Amino acid sequence: MKNFIFLVILAISGNSYASSLADEAKNRGINKICLNYLGQVESSYGLNGLNITFAHPKSTSILPSLHISSQKFNNGSSSFSATLIPDGEYCYLSTVFVTAINNQSCAEIAQIKLEDDQNLNVTIYADGNYTILTPSNGSFQAILTSSGDNSCTMTETRMMWPGK
Repeated sequence: MKNFIFLVILAISGNSYASSLADEAKNRGINKICLNYLGQVESSYGLNGLNITFAHPKSTSILPSLHISSQKFNNGSSSFSATLIPDGEYCYLSTVFVTAINNQSCAEIAQIKLEDDQNLNVTIYADGNYTILTPSNGSFQAILTSSGDNSCTMTETRMMWPGK
């Protein structure tokens, strides 16, 4: 049974060293509207890593797809995930972007974020172990999780309904 599940996962995923997530999605036949949004999101985050796409083997342009990019840095790593949901002339998308930073505390990162946007709402929990950053427009939430005296994991989540 384990081998069957592995083969099914292998069949619906495509590991790629394509130059971008959008290139990989295009190669897999993802919906053109969703592909356009994925390219925009990929560009705005500056993604450049190992890419993986999960898509239905036969109905890639009409069913949801999952796109993952992982990147290593000299002071940490990041993992990005986007779920694309085509709906006729629209495409809904959710993103999760996790960054592990080994040479800055969560307090330092929160301060940098606040300097960039003074309108961020900052909520601190559990004696500073968790910090939630939310912009005034509610377009995303970032959770900073302390993972040591001088390290932090930042998880940014978004859900978008372009055109609706």
